Amino acid sequence: MLIRRLVSYQLWIEDQAKTEVERLPSHVRQRIHQAIRSLKLEPRPHVSRVMRSPIAIDVEVRRLRLEHWRVIYIVDEAAAQVGVLAVRKRPPYDYDDLPDLLAGLQE
Repeated sequence: MLIRRLVSYQLWIEDQAKTEVERLPSHVRQRIHQAIRSLKLEPRPHVSRVMRSPIAIDVEVRRLRLEHWRVIYIVDEAAAQVGVLAVRKRPPYDYDDLPDLLAGLQE
């Protein structure tokens, strides 16, 4: 029998991501808000995928897909934190700014 320990991760959202979410249509915004809140208890939902980090960093970079929208976030197991970096529409978004999003974490 597998027993999962429920850990609540601390959630933080970059200011840029907050602005992006507030600009979304209301029906999408509600779904994104709910998905982001759920990351506190389940930072690796089955609809998320690991992303290859273009820079050396000690956190797991992931994306969460909700129809045409992507939530780009990190999971820091050591600090028990989940950080939302960006919310983008795909297409046209192609993850070109991922190094810039992650560079702010190294400072």
